Amino acid sequence: MGTSSPEALLICEHCDTVYRRRPLARGEVATCARCGAELERHHAMSTNAMLALILTSMIVFVQANMWPIVTLGLSGQHSSTTLWGVIIAMWQEQAKVVSVLVAATLFFFPLMKMLLLGWLLWFGKAGRRAPGFVPLMVALHRLGPWTMSEVFVLGALVAIVKAHTYFDVTADPGIYAYAALTLLITIFAGVDLRQLWDDLPERTA
Repeated sequence: MGTSSPEALLICEHCDTVYRRRPLARGEVATCARCGAELERHHAMSTNAMLALILTSMIVFVQANMWPIVTLGLSGQHSSTTLWGVIIAMWQEQAKVVSVLVAATLFFFPLMKMLLLGWLLWFGKAGRRAPGFVPLMVALHRLGPWTMSEVFVLGALVAIVKAHTYFDVTADPGIYAYAALTLLITIFAGVDLRQLWDDLPERTA
């Protein structure tokens, strides 16, 4: 590699193979020739665009948790509930482990991820690293697999279809808000957050 600067190199985080970085075209993904792991994606979204996407996701997230997700009707009686209504009902029915997992993966972890990203991007739009940049980036990497809104939406849709056998079921605005949130999360999943390490270099004295 000679005297190449660190910014010109890519290191595979799985097998430590070192590569010389080259510009990627739109849609291109660099992968490790040794282990096949993803090294880098094309930076298609700016810091300001990512911040706008996170703010939109937070608005939709609040709506999804405030609005009822489904209404069940039987013999002229109707009952609707929010996500937290379901979590509390599971807790009261002695399904405490499940209720904790649902609360963590559908509320606390996604909320934490959005708040951390919002904090980093708020400073990033000014071209500087936020306080606690390094540990927060590590925390975001750890939180990645634990946001499961898309699993909830698919499970809720299956449950609604099956419940039609016994109840009059109406999908409420909350489930549509979660569907929109899933779409936003899917869009953001295609963004390589590691670009922040390059876009926001550490300032030296």
